[in-house]
Amino acid sequence: MNVSLWLGISLMPGPPRPPPMPRSVPAPAPAPVEEAPSADHRTRVGAERRERTRVRLLESALGVFNSKGPDVAVIDDFIAAAGVSRGTFYNHFKTTADLLLALASAMSDEVLQVVDPLVLEIEDPIRRFSAGTRMYMHTALRYPLWGSFITRVGTRIAARGQLIDAYLTRDLALAIEAGRIKASSVQVGRDIVLGSIFYGIETMITEPTQDHHPEHLMHCVLVGLGLSAREAQRIAFEELSMPATIAGPIFSGMAPTR
Repeated sequence: MNVSLWLGISLMPGPPRPPPMPRSVPAPAPAPVEEAPSADHRTRVGAERRERTRVRLLESALGVFNSKGPDVAVIDDFIAAAGVSRGTFYNHFKTTADLLLALASAMSDEVLQVVDPLVLEIEDPIRRFSAGTRMYMHTALRYPLWGSFITRVGTRIAARGQLIDAYLTRDLALAIEAGRIKASSVQVGRDIVLGSIFYGIETMITEPTQDHHPEHLMHCVLVGLGLSAREAQRIAFEELSMPATIAGPIFSGMAPTR
């Protein structure tokens, strides 16, 4: 007897099993899409690049003006010194006179942005402009390349309408208003002090001078403006808190000599 029939089980092969379904593999994450730089970013990068080029032109111009003089230097001298094209020069300055004024303004402003916050801590306007004047003169001596430049270009470029003019006028006006000095006008007092500053800087750089030349100069100026010799001596020689360095874009590339 057929056992398979007796058990009621068919030993005939059944239909083939379907192949197992493959496991689903998660689709890879889409690659991040890099966003195009925004207009603000491009504008900022362009402005930074432009400013770096402008500073390079100003830095190289300082050496050109000092070696050739402000009246002899020509545009080709500045192009060669800065390593830029003529078109790049004209993108920033139209003439050598524009470059001269921009350099004088930028360097004087870098000094005063360090000096003026220090002198504003002084309440008395006479002590304030005395300290500011002396700091300015000592800085020109510590950075003789700048000192030589501002004396060569003269007060018309280096001082007229610049921050040093505005700050000095501010303090002199307060001193006159308080009756602390005698001057027929703020302009007279300003011209006395500014003339002393720039002629004094030139003297310190080009001639042998006594120690503390700015202090001796300021003492005479204060006596001339009506202070007693004793008070003028005290103010002109009081201790200064000189900044260690001038950290502006142009001065940061220069090392002080003392």
